[in-house]
Amino acid sequence: MVLVVVVLLGHAALTPAVESPTLTVYAASDLAFALKDIAALFEKTTGTKVVLVLGSTGNLAKQIEHGAPSDVFFAAIESFVDELIARGAAIRETRMMYAQGRIVLAVPKGSGAPPDLRNLREPRFRRIAIANPAHAPYGKVAEEALRATGVWSAVQPKLVYGENIRQALQFVQSGAVDAGIIALSVAATPEIEWAPIDPALHKPLNQAVAVVRRSARPELALGFVQFVNGPNARPIMKRHGFLLPGEF
Repeated sequence: MVLVVVVLLGHAALTPAVESPTLTVYAASDLAFALKDIAALFEKTTGTKVVLVLGSTGNLAKQIEHGAPSDVFFAAIESFVDELIARGAAIRETRMMYAQGRIVLAVPKGSGAPPDLRNLREPRFRRIAIANPAHAPYGKVAEEALRATGVWSAVQPKLVYGENIRQALQFVQSGAVDAGIIALSVAATPEIEWAPIDPALHKPLNQAVAVVRRSARPELALGFVQFVNGPNARPIMKRHGFLLPGEF
């Protein structure tokens, strides 16, 4: 009996393990919480490992265009996906809308009720965080909302730019700023309080996704995109504050 066990173990050692496939997903930082939950469910359902690379949409798009090893790109606004498609870096036939985002005005918890955008002119708000409008769609719409409210000139000297919307959130969480304009999808953290910003004050954050042309596993990548838009993941996206296709 012992001899049989030894032989079997020896045979197993010579048999190479079958590795699970891996998808590398580049995604805007507003998806940090939602995609973490969805990726875990996808891994459990399919056995595929999902590696999330989060950042500002503009910076991620540049990396993909220059050959970064990504399989899928979730942008915080559709224009960046369309530009990659036009340049041949993403597959047109895989393009889908997956969400519409919202912005909120946040303050550190315990610092008082979340103000109106017009209150940001007051001296008590010395530092205000937004994502960098140069490459972060949520920062761009934050600027649009401030301009539409008529406070941009007064607020601009107070602005602290985060590299992406998660960093803007971190500034508020730590108390490094007195207020911040962040994504609703990352606002469910215990260190902050927030109030919604009227979406009529900015262009809609219609968010799109596509499979990257360089992907070595485009069919699996498309399967993940379809999973995000499917019945298992849509409730997760809703829970994190997104409007979904068919709702906007």
